[in-house]
Formats: sequence, structure tokens, C-alpha cells
Amino acid sequence: MEKEITKNRQATELTLIKAVDDIIEESGFEGLGINAIAAKAKVSKMLIYRYFNSLDGLIAAYIQQNDYWINFNEELPDKEHLSEFIKQIFKRQIARLRESYTLKRLYRWELSTDNKFVKELRDKREEKGLWLIEAVSRLSKHPQKETAAVASIITAAISYLALLEENCQAYNGLKIQQETGWEQLEEGINLLVDLWLQKTTLTK
Repeated sequence: MEKEITKNRQATELTLIKAVDDIIEESGFEGLGINAIAAKAKVSKMLIYRYFNSLDGLIAAYIQQNDYWINFNEELPDKEHLSEFIKQIFKRQIARLRESYTLKRLYRWELSTDNKFVKELRDKREEKGLWLIEAVSRLSKHPQKETAAVASIITAAISYLALLEENCQAYNGLKIQQETGWEQLEEGINLLVDLWLQKTTLTK
């Protein structure tokens, strides 16, 4: 009986998360609300409060389910394949952000929100990020502080340009509403990764 209840709850949570996606795709973020989500999911709105505590909790659950870094679980490479591994994870971050209008809209919401749900999201993202930075630092033989700085510059640039894409045609000449612009950005990222990995670490 307990397994059935758990299964039903998980199914309902997924239905509610899917409803968030459907509403934002159809009506934009402005159409998002407890009543609208409950109607779209065909469930009682009380279940939103029971399972997610609030609308903010449900939005945070959507982000957590779809966030690239929180859900990062790729196998670490050997040192020989580190360069391609790093390039590919940035390429996948770009693809994940650009393929979902809903996710980009909710990231904008996250940037302007500060509550316990958002803090939990950021803690999970930070935990995975620190793990990955430590691993890349160890494999590349570069200091963790340096690795963190390089990773932050690239991931922040990707996030900013992906969020800007909807309302801005170009950034520093990069046509970010066209595939050619993103291909150019990927080439630049690849160059930065190669230059960084080839850099000789100064010994103290």
C-alpha cells in the first residue's frame, strides 16, 4: 500500500511539473499560478501545497529536474581525453539552455528570487560544481582556484547569453539568435579550453 501511495505521489509530482512546462510554453510565465497548474494537471490544488509547499516550491522542483549541472552524472575521463570532455560539457550546457524556453524563463525567475527553495537549488548546484572542479583540477594538474575561475567565466557567459538570446539579436557581433553565432561561441570556448590546458602551471 505504501509503495502504491509513493508511486502515485511521484506520478502526480511529474504531472504537476509537466503542467508548469505546458503553461509557460502556451501562455508565458504570467499565466503561471496555482489554479492554472491544478487545472492543467487535473488535480486538486491542495496537492501542490502538500507536495511542494507553494508555487515557488513547484517552480524550484521543475528547475531541479531540468538543471544541467544539478543532474550532471557523466563519467570522468582519463587525462588524455580531458580536453574533449570539458568542451563537450560546455556544449551540452548550451544545448540544454537553448532547447527549453521554460527553463530559461524560470532561470530568470530564480535570479530575482531569494527563498529557501532557491537556496536549496543553489546549494545542490554548488555541490556538484565543486565536485567537478576538484575532479578537473586533479586531472589537469591546475590549481582548484584557477579551475574554478575559468569554469565560472565560461558557464556564466553561456548562461547570460542564453537568457539574453530571446530579446537580443547580437552580442559583440555574435548573432546569438542564429546557429552561426553559437557555433562561433563554441569555437571560442574550445580555444579557451585548449589554451588553459596547455598553459604551464607555475611551480611555487
